[in-house]
Amino acid sequence: MRIVHNSLHDEVAATLREEIFAGILAPGSFVDEAALCERLSISRTPLREALKVLTAEGLLRHEPRRGCFVAEVTQKDLDDIFPVIALLEGRCAWQAARNASDAELAALEALHDKLARHARAKRINDYYATNYAIHEAIIMLADNRWLAQVIGDLRKILKLARLQQLHAPGRLEQSLSEHLAVFAALKARDSDGAEAAMRTHLNRQRDALRAVAAQQKAKLIS
Repeated sequence: MRIVHNSLHDEVAATLREEIFAGILAPGSFVDEAALCERLSISRTPLREALKVLTAEGLLRHEPRRGCFVAEVTQKDLDDIFPVIALLEGRCAWQAARNASDAELAALEALHDKLARHARAKRINDYYATNYAIHEAIIMLADNRWLAQVIGDLRKILKLARLQQLHAPGRLEQSLSEHLAVFAALKARDSDGAEAAMRTHLNRQRDALRAVAAQQKAKLIS
């Protein structure tokens, strides 16, 4: 069996990507190349190649003569992206309802049981990780690489903001209810119902993020 090794710049990009998602590299912050080279024990060449990858993904923005900065997701970005991803993931749910085997549905049910346990315990980070895995599983069940590719690009941007929506009052319970509605439709092989439920779920995520933004703005004013 041939072993394929990731290039160094791919490994660096993966490390930085996770640090961006974790907030270690904060939105809007300057990417200090010298400090990163020292911290990661690498030269400038693989770092700069990694920065190009993350800039192409939309996670960084490059400013001439200034360098790279971690991207900030604006309210307009969210307004533009959520209707699109709701349509795309809705289509995935539609196809998944037609494609999923009984064994695959059983695996998805186990994930939903895990999701419910995290919701009851108010473990938001664990809930988000399982929620993400469920979305990934449904995208895989759709078996449409073009849908998966476009959704993957958009999800990287939304991952910068999505966790916040689970802090909106009552959102954790609402999110769980929405997920269970999607799964019920999948289990019933109801393609149209699964599509509609997934679109509702994504659109309500946007509503929750809007509510969190309003709360944060109110705190700043007060």
